[in-house]
Amino acid sequence: MKRPEPTAGEAARLGEELRDARFALGLSVDDIAASLRIRRPYLVALEEGRVRDLPAPAYAVGFVRTYARALGLDEDEVVRRFREASGPVVQRKTDLVFPEPVPERGLPAGAVILGGAVLAVGAYIGWYQWSGSGDRTVDAVAPVPPRIEQAARLEPAPSLAAPPPSPMAPPAPSPTTAQAAPVPPLAPAAAPPAAPAAAPEGRILIRARSESWIQLRDRGTGTVILNRVLRPGETYAVPPREGLLFSTGNAGGLDILVDGQPVPALGGAQPVRRDLLLEPERLKSGQPPQAVAPRPAQ
Repeated sequence: MKRPEPTAGEAARLGEELRDARFALGLSVDDIAASLRIRRPYLVALEEGRVRDLPAPAYAVGFVRTYARALGLDEDEVVRRFREASGPVVQRKTDLVFPEPVPERGLPAGAVILGGAVLAVGAYIGWYQWSGSGDRTVDAVAPVPPRIEQAARLEPAPSLAAPPPSPMAPPAPSPTTAQAAPVPPLAPAAAPPAAPAAAPEGRILIRARSESWIQLRDRGTGTVILNRVLRPGETYAVPPREGLLFSTGNAGGLDILVDGQPVPALGGAQPVRRDLLLEPERLKSGQPPQAVAPRPAQ
């Protein structure tokens, strides 16, 4: 019977801590998978302590580090505990399997090369003998009849002088007449096309002071417009649309600006805020945003 790994319990406890941290931020596994570009089965395996279901050790450690950073945990401590909990699984090596050589079949390569050389020499000898022989037949051209040759000698050579002008041709205009011809007026230049109007910019700007997950949804349709993690120093300009609902997992790590001026961010001390209606005038007046329920799709 296979002996259970002594560190399986520690891997399960570490997975529970990751799951609790995700619940505290109000995020689902699908939200994290979409933000971090990590496959959902791997995140579920981490939270359930199933280390053997993870990919190669180097990838598994990278997933753990990225997941811990996104949840706001100490990534170095989480990675250390994961290595200890994984034990020989992380340290195992992949056996390399080399293909067996295919037995040689057919003619040896040397014989093939020698046969090709013999054929090339024979072809060259045949071409040389054919090109040097005098037995080739060339089509002969019949001589010119005597009467045609005599007529050609008596025919005067054509003159190179220009032929006289035809009496029916109109007289060429003089330089004075050409200069006196009226010049038609120039058509006015077409006005250049007007430049397209610039797209309106949103009045609300979200700026991250620390790593924060944010989401924007349309209140009427429930469509997700944005779902990402802002890194420190990154900003996002909210589109100039009405009825946008804003959610975040780290309200204290965000700054809200309206028309370039900072406003009271999101109000309250809760880190997780959901379905906040973004209204520029209300935020600019100093009032906290309202939390509303999305309208059901019709």
